[in-house]
Amino acid sequence: MSRFSFTRLASVMLAAVVPSLASAGSALPAPTQDIPTASSSGPQTAVFAGGCFWGVEAVFRHTKGVSSAVSGYAGGDAKTADYETVSTGRTGHAESVQVTYDPKQISYGELLRVFFSVAHDPTQLNRQGPDYGTQYRSAVFYTSEDQKRIASAYIEQLRQAKSFSSPIVTQIVALPAFYPAEAYHQNYLAQHRTQPYIVVHDLPKLAALKDQFPDYYR
Repeated sequence: MSRFSFTRLASVMLAAVVPSLASAGSALPAPTQDIPTASSSGPQTAVFAGGCFWGVEAVFRHTKGVSSAVSGYAGGDAKTADYETVSTGRTGHAESVQVTYDPKQISYGELLRVFFSVAHDPTQLNRQGPDYGTQYRSAVFYTSEDQKRIASAYIEQLRQAKSFSSPIVTQIVALPAFYPAEAYHQNYLAQHRTQPYIVVHDLPKLAALKDQFPDYYR
């Protein structure tokens, strides 16, 4: 279903009266396992999927140590990596964000902490808020065995700590390829700050980032 459909607009207006999960609570615990700074040289990349890529991208654009955040598609083939096709939910793609970061300023484990704390709700299966379909699933697309190990360990840490009242459903899968989304999706929040969807679902994520991670917010 298109994000711009009447059904979606109705969902947005209904959600306006429901408190946002991202605007409440406190930051999750720091990961007990992480990738040592000394083992990383130069910019690194990470790919996360957590529902609509507009909000996830905006969170990471406002995170110190991140040099770029690009909305796109991961999990499917190049021939189906376009918005209209991905929106059918039958491509294998998830709306994703490729994050390029300086590991000397922020670690991969801390990016995971931001992702699980404020960027999305990892307990929602194949959806986020009013958005339904496998293209809105929660996933960590790892690009190295270190990333796979750290992501797996952190999810287990959160499970053991009972950080969420419902099971975490985030997938941890190898990144086959990342395909940037259309230009009009990039930096969408900054260009549409008064759009109802952004106001209800994404601006609260930035507020939560600033509140829970003041040392990382920019």
